[in-house]
Amino acid sequence: MTTQGVTPVGADVGSGARPRAPWSRARLIAAGRAAPTWAACFGCGAAAAYVNQPWGVLPGLLGYAGMFRLVDRGRGGGQTFARGWLSGAGYFLVSLWWIANPFFVDAKDQGWMAPLAVPLVTAGMALFWGLASLLYRLVAAHTGAARVLAFAAALAAAEWLRGHVLTGFPWDLPGETWKAGSAPSQVAAFVGAYGLTWITLVGAAAPGLIDEGRKGALAALAGVGLILSLYAAGAARLASAPPRPPAGGAPTIRVVQAGIPEAVKYDPAWFPTIVDRYVTLTRRPSGAALPQIVVWSEGAIPAPLEDYLAPGTWTEAAIADALSPGQVLILGGYRLVPHPNGELTAFNSLELLKRRPDGLALETFYDKHRLVPFGEYMPLAPLARTLGIEQLVHVGDGFEAGPPPRPRRAAGAPPFQPLICYESLFPGFAHAGERAAGYRPAWIVNISNDSWFGTGMGPAQLLNLAAYRAIEEGLPMVRATPTGYSAVIDAYGRIAPGQRLGQGAAGVIDAPLPPPLPPTLYARWGEGPFFAMLALSLVGLRWRRRERG
Repeated sequence: MTTQGVTPVGADVGSGARPRAPWSRARLIAAGRAAPTWAACFGCGAAAAYVNQPWGVLPGLLGYAGMFRLVDRGRGGGQTFARGWLSGAGYFLVSLWWIANPFFVDAKDQGWMAPLAVPLVTAGMALFWGLASLLYRLVAAHTGAARVLAFAAALAAAEWLRGHVLTGFPWDLPGETWKAGSAPSQVAAFVGAYGLTWITLVGAAAPGLIDEGRKGALAALAGVGLILSLYAAGAARLASAPPRPPAGGAPTIRVVQAGIPEAVKYDPAWFPTIVDRYVTLTRRPSGAALPQIVVWSEGAIPAPLEDYLAPGTWTEAAIADALSPGQVLILGGYRLVPHPNGELTAFNSLELLKRRPDGLALETFYDKHRLVPFGEYMPLAPLARTLGIEQLVHVGDGFEAGPPPRPRRAAGAPPFQPLICYESLFPGFAHAGERAAGYRPAWIVNISNDSWFGTGMGPAQLLNLAAYRAIEEGLPMVRATPTGYSAVIDAYGRIAPGQRLGQGAAGVIDAPLPPPLPPTLYARWGEGPFFAMLALSLVGLRWRRRERG
């Protein structure tokens, strides 16, 4: 028997050579030569991440220019995707390393997941940047300096998808790089965070063309000019801001930050101390007028709302005694609603209570609509249960989502739009409630439980991201957390001196509610300007191709 005419698997056809080893010397050398490029991609993404708050390292904007050059010079789809993915990995590793902190709250049972969570989430988020790079390659070949528009459009579109796929996770959008309340951040009132993402990416990536002749240099200068125009437009908006009216014309708000770490919250021995801390801060004498509205954080008291607010309980009596007749209390907690079959459904809720002569009266409530995947509910729960990872959800079987958001009206408080923690990340979420209800709220109430995020950058970033919702909607925001950052934020995203409580602090903020502005352009048109920018990018590419043809 012969094997004549049969080619060994893996051999070079017609050569008779032996199969090459998967890691031959030549391949190792090639990998070594590519390593600096891979490191440069990762470094560019990391540099861009450091422009975000709380760092604000503005030269890091050049990271987008470096990523643009590296992706633009990728050979083939696989290499282009890899360069974009590595840039995204650098960006999200820097931005999201804080996600390990929640697993250490219950370190005994969940600490083992922390080393897995950071790389898995980073790798998953970076896929959007890899796909954006691949899309850029498909639509922007040989388009001259105009291709920077395609790069910005592809990456901005990927960020929009990241904010929507599987409920979305729009953390640290490039357009939210700027400190909320600063001049560049004001442009979000016109085009939203996604539109500001496109503008930021065009301006920051354009210097990557500086060595491509006269047109490239002009494009680079135009990009710098675009970034400067953000400062000019925002400064003009802030300069025209009307002075705040006298405090007597607005209700006084008290924000209570109890300084209770998450690690002790569910220790039964701490329960009386937690209640006492909130009650003591609520009744603290005020140097000004008596606050009409008191705001506690999400999950303030670690028990079902219907248990500790039930009439006749010592907790309900203590909370009622801390309030004066007519005062309003807004607080967060979880509700347990029984089904006919006897099972209980949990909702992450906000309730507004009014102090009446006979105790506390529930005026209105809101059940959180946009839940945190793997934190408040388990996607594909049956599969997760089979794999034994359902314990990622911290409260029993997780929460049930409430109906879509709508503003709330109640006696003793101006109409408000509730946002519970994670919901404050989403551009347009508050305005969706206004459209559904048919009337505009006067303010946004954002209760959050940032104590899960530890004392690192996570809470500082979430404060900045939440403040963008105030800018977009032209509405003031009152934000309450158990350990910081709590704040009163005006409709321009600014926090006045003395109206913010830092991490770990226990105290109160007493401040008049800032006035709302007329509806912003973003509040009227939503993401229309953003999609117009994406269309503009395509028009620019088509014009460039026609010019070359």
